Parts: sequence; structure tokens; C-alpha cells
Amino acid sequence: MPSTHFAPLADTQLDTLIVGSGPAGATLAHELTSRGQNVAVLEWGKHEPIKGSFSQMAKMAAIPGKGAFINSDLSLLLRGITTGGSSTINFATALAPPLDYFKKYGIDLSQEIEEVDKRLPLDTLPDELMGPMAHTISDAATALGLNWQKLDKFIHMDKCRTHCHRCTYGCPYEAKWSARDPLNEAVNKGAQLITQAKVQRVIIKNGKAVGVEYNQGGQTKQIYANRVVLSAGGIGSPRILQNSNVEGAGIQGAGFENSGKDYFVDPVIVVMGSVKGMKSGREVPMAAGLHLPDEGIMLSDLTLPRPLFQAFSAQVGRLDRLLAHESTLTIMVKIKDELGGKIGPKWLNKKLSQADKQKLEKGCQIAEDILKQAGASHIFRSHHFAAHPGGTAKIGDIVNSDLQTRVAGLYVCDASVIPEAWGLPPSYTLICLGLRLAKHLAAR
Repeated sequence: MPSTHFAPLADTQLDTLIVGSGPAGATLAHELTSRGQNVAVLEWGKHEPIKGSFSQMAKMAAIPGKGAFINSDLSLLLRGITTGGSSTINFATALAPPLDYFKKYGIDLSQEIEEVDKRLPLDTLPDELMGPMAHTISDAATALGLNWQKLDKFIHMDKCRTHCHRCTYGCPYEAKWSARDPLNEAVNKGAQLITQAKVQRVIIKNGKAVGVEYNQGGQTKQIYANRVVLSAGGIGSPRILQNSNVEGAGIQGAGFENSGKDYFVDPVIVVMGSVKGMKSGREVPMAAGLHLPDEGIMLSDLTLPRPLFQAFSAQVGRLDRLLAHESTLTIMVKIKDELGGKIGPKWLNKKLSQADKQKLEKGCQIAEDILKQAGASHIFRSHHFAAHPGGTAKIGDIVNSDLQTRVAGLYVCDASVIPEAWGLPPSYTLICLGLRLAKHLAAR
């Protein structure tokens, strides 16, 4: 692990300051450092070695108001506050960016998709790495005539282990790609990493972003650069924009008051059922699934570690299932929700529409049919929770096709720029956006 580097000396001129070290920010840091730029990355979380434990994951993603949120619709939203962001604790599922979706906004990611395909570990799990639960679900879905297919994963298959569930906690075996990989390479090439630094606002002078103000160890600090890129995620970036006072800064109509409005969260329900004779519970999640793009519904197997399974069971009062972890199949149902809601300085508010509820119901019915086909009993559903907040600093609204705001030298590159309802794992897309922005900034 590279050591943490603190703020540069006053006479050091930073080319680019990146706020956040998730897939987009870390990719951008790596690319710009490789091109000879002087780069610093500010990260709110820590840069501890990954242990693959529940307790470490909980510290990253389950602290209320920091990594965990409950909104007025009683849905839970988690995000990873650590180097690598949520990619450190996600399931490494890699769905390529929908090209037509972005071309409407003047963004062509086809070249970046080719680069990701060459650079990153990208493949489906071999049969021997798919656990018995994933195989059982796949066989049942196929028997029903569903187009259930293996999903691409950002995983080094030669390092991945059978009977392992630690994707969810953070892979300690370096099998799963995360944004820590390009971040570590960037630091090794000279990028500065400033951890436990919570950015409050962008410093704007004469209509141009010149740095940020952040809190570290109870002290307020400032750091300056030629340009600033916010990659703090679908919640973090709009909050920083909202806090960035442009009055008297030589610019009119920056549009930051619109950040955080009308966003998506990709709601999820997990559907569970027990199968007699099944004995597993330690598997790579999301090994295979079904995507219905026209209907905005996605399903996949989702074998969860025991503590998370028990939390979902207790959440809906199914205390009778608490000891059934090793025999219970779990299917994730995720939808593309309608835009809505608002993210405030200390809260977020997003309710499901009637159409969203109907999509979830249809997906859950499909999941229940699969479980019944697999011979499951004691079938039940979790409450819905949120997977991927985004759309809070949209392309065409807050940023242009180059991801620049109306403030010169201020860019946003993370899930917040995704302009429409989404419904897909975003990491692949965010890596591509980071690659594309790096080319633009290097050219400038």
C-alpha cells in the first residue's frame, strides 16, 4: 500500500485536483499522472489494507449520515467511504456503457470501451467459480425459458477462490478489481493522496475554480490547483457544488442550485427461498442474471454473507429464517427508477413512483417463479433499498459533454453526471468517463 501524502508545499503547482477516488476519480488520476501531470487526490475515507471482514466493511459503508442513509421512503442506501469508493465493496459486475444512451449527449465511449477491454480483467466466471446456489438459480431460470446469462466481472479469475463470499466485504486476495488498483499506480507514479479529507466547497475566484476547502483532523485547510474535478459520487459531488458559493466570484448562473435534484437510485429488492438439501452461502454474487432493458428490470443471483442475510430476514420479521442461510437462494431484483427527489446538505429524499413499484413487483414475480422452479419454499422479500445514486449533476444540465460546469476549470466525473434513469452497475461506465476526461484535460 502506498503511504498517504498530505497537502503539497506552497510552491508546488498542481495541474489537477481530484475529489474522490472511486472508479472515475482513480482512473482519471492514473491517466493524468501517466501523462506527466502533477495530480493530487483528496479522499474522505481511509486507505487501510483490505481485510475482507464484516466489521471493516461496516466502518466503510454503514455509519449513518456518512456511508448509510435512510430516506423518507424508508429505503436504505449504502456507499463506500474509503479509497476506491464503493468499488472496494461492490460485486465487480461489469456492464458496458450503453453507447446510444450517451451519444444523444455528444459523448462517444466506444474507444474507451475498447481500452477497458484490453486493460482490465474482464470475463465471465468459469463454471468452477460459480457456486451451487448460482448454478441452481441459473438452471431454474433457463428451465422457465428465461435468457439467464453469465455476467461479465472485473475479476482476476486466477486469483479468485471457490466457496468465498468476500466480494461484499472487499477482496483481501487482490482477485477483484477495484478503483484502488489505478489509484495505487497513480500514487506510485507521483500522484499525491490526501486521505481523511472531507471537501466542503470549491474555491472560485474571478469565475474560475482554483482549489478546494476541506476538513482534516478537525482543521479547515485549502489546497489549490489549475483545475478541480469532483468525483465524490452521486451524493458527495452535488453537496460540494451546493456549498460552493459563487456569489461575488465573477460568474453568473453557475446552476449549482439545480444539483442534487431529480436523481435515480436503482432500487433493489432481494427475494429469498430455502431449498432442502442445499448447503452453500459462500459464493461470488451476481455470477449470472437477466437484463430486460426495455422494461428497466435486472435480476441476478445474489448470495449474501450470513450477517447481511440475517439483517434482511430480521428487517421483514422473518426470524424463522435466521438460521437458514446455507439453504436459502437469493435473487436480486433491480429496476431503473424514475427521476425524482432531492439531496440536501444533511439529508436525501427519494420516493418510489407507482411505475417503480409496478416494475419491482414484476421483477419479484419473475424471481419467485424461478425460486419455485428450483424447489424453494418459505419464499419472502426484503424491503427495497437503493443501489446506485446518480443523476445529481447531469450532463446537459450541470455539466456539458466535456463534463465541465459553467465555472471554468471545474469538472464533475462520477455517477452524478449520468443524465437519465439508469438501472445498471455503473463502474464500467465511470471508468470510461474517466478515461475520456483524461484525454480532454491532457489536450488542454
